[in-house]
Amino acid sequence: MTLKLSPRTQAVVEKLFVVAEQPNVIKLLVEECGNNLPFCKESDEYKMDRIRFAVLKISNGDPLKFLEALKLAKQDWRDVLVWAEFGSDLDAHNKWADEKIDLFHQ
Repeated sequence: MTLKLSPRTQAVVEKLFVVAEQPNVIKLLVEECGNNLPFCKESDEYKMDRIRFAVLKISNGDPLKFLEALKLAKQDWRDVLVWAEFGSDLDAHNKWADEKIDLFHQ
């Protein structure tokens, strides 16, 4: 079963990517970066935020970097957590997402 995006992940996608790129980014996150990843079978869309945010942070809104980060996540998602600096702080992804969403609200 594929997982939809959490509302926060959706908001981050909308802030990072231009409108034309958003449908493809959302499709790939749903289809390729969900509970189909190793050791994520029991995860829901909220538990996937950490990995999905890592992929989005690495991309910084660049579609090619997004694909690179997604590919790495599919190989070993722990690597994207480290690359995004979410590896040692279990709340770092939430802090990053809050900053991204709030930054663009101003």
